[in-house]
Amino acid sequence: MDANAISFGTDGWRATLDTFTDDRVRIVGQAVADYLRDEGFTEPVLVGYDARPSSEGFAGSLADVLTGNGFDVLLPERDCPTPLVAYAIADRGLSGALMITASHNPPEYNGVKFIPADGAPALPAVTDAVAERLREPELLPEGERGAVRRVDLATPHFEHARDLIDADLSGLTVVHDAMHGSGRGVTDELLRSAGAEVVCIRDDRDPEFGGTPPEPSAENLEPLVEAVEAHDADLGVANDGDADRVAFVTPDRGHLDENLFFAAAYDYLLESDSGPAIRTVSTTFLIDRIAEAHGEEVFETAVGFKWVAEGMAEHDALMGGEESGGFSIRGHVREKDGVLMALLGAAAVAEEPMDERVDRLLDTHGDIVADKISLDCPDAEKERVIADLDDALPEQVAGRDIAEVVTLDGFKLLLDDGSWFLIRPSGTEPKMRVYAEAASQERADALLAAGRDLVEPLI
Repeated sequence: MDANAISFGTDGWRATLDTFTDDRVRIVGQAVADYLRDEGFTEPVLVGYDARPSSEGFAGSLADVLTGNGFDVLLPERDCPTPLVAYAIADRGLSGALMITASHNPPEYNGVKFIPADGAPALPAVTDAVAERLREPELLPEGERGAVRRVDLATPHFEHARDLIDADLSGLTVVHDAMHGSGRGVTDELLRSAGAEVVCIRDDRDPEFGGTPPEPSAENLEPLVEAVEAHDADLGVANDGDADRVAFVTPDRGHLDENLFFAAAYDYLLESDSGPAIRTVSTTFLIDRIAEAHGEEVFETAVGFKWVAEGMAEHDALMGGEESGGFSIRGHVREKDGVLMALLGAAAVAEEPMDERVDRLLDTHGDIVADKISLDCPDAEKERVIADLDDALPEQVAGRDIAEVVTLDGFKLLLDDGSWFLIRPSGTEPKMRVYAEAASQERADALLAAGRDLVEPLI
């Protein structure tokens, strides 16, 4: 069996195309078919795929294996964002979905993730159960196989999004940067349907993603910053390759830190609704300050949207998110949705310019600067490094006493001046991450340097 190279990580299996082969994709399809059958699921299965040249072919192979196991299969009309797939599962009452995507990874990668029947990310118990069933496909005779049908995923998602966020964007100019991914012709059309004038950049399907991975990080968004300025736009919105994540550009700030968008969006939602927020251990305490001002709670989770989604269900949260740009809100499926978040961000701007809202929040609750660095660390060494770190923690960091140590995900050191830094292993790369938050860039830099000095000798 050719399954040894298949490894389910934080969000499915991703690999370069020399490893991510059709034979192995079909093995994953068989494992999912076995899992669904063993769990008693009989409804159709959706197979989505992103804009990468190889993705539709891999989706066809999954459809062949699933129908060969007796399941009817739905395929989208074209490459599509992951959040449209997640919403369709819940909307149509499906058994689940497989999504072919490598998200923000470079073009030489592809990947596959399984999304269960609730449309939320699969928890480890589910992905482990799928991984245990990896085997060569075993297909039924032709007459006993399921059928394949193409379906429109965009229209139902748009209707749901407009019901959830009833905003009039007339008079608003938004630039959408699809980064050559599956958000093109989707996020921009949703914004237009609400009345916005939308200018599109990097909205063609490009197998090389224009030479830049479809990762909406500050260093990759200069074209969007320039377009917002050139068009005198009210807002810029970017999606990653499969449009489950979002980033924003504002006229005054340029790239808006995702922590600040979370704060602004939660503040906007609290104007007409109530409820707690869920944030990861690496996400800003500004959310906590806003919640406290409204008499609400914040619940902290480990890094990974699956944990945010679990917390949203447990606490009936108004909004959940993470500093890497993944967010969802109450009333939607508990999966990060960069298409819906574009509408939410624009709705907030239609009421109050984003820069003014963020300035007001920082004036009220105090300045925050959040930053992070990565240090190379082999996967096999991560567990040892974290164990060694337990014995290496100092009493002071960058001149301040440690007030509390949080061990939810790595080590988060809360200092007596309200600043903090976090050291944790990456779940997707051979790296250790160091995050910091403070009231100034200088202080954040000092914390990152202290984190580097603490963890580097242990690697």
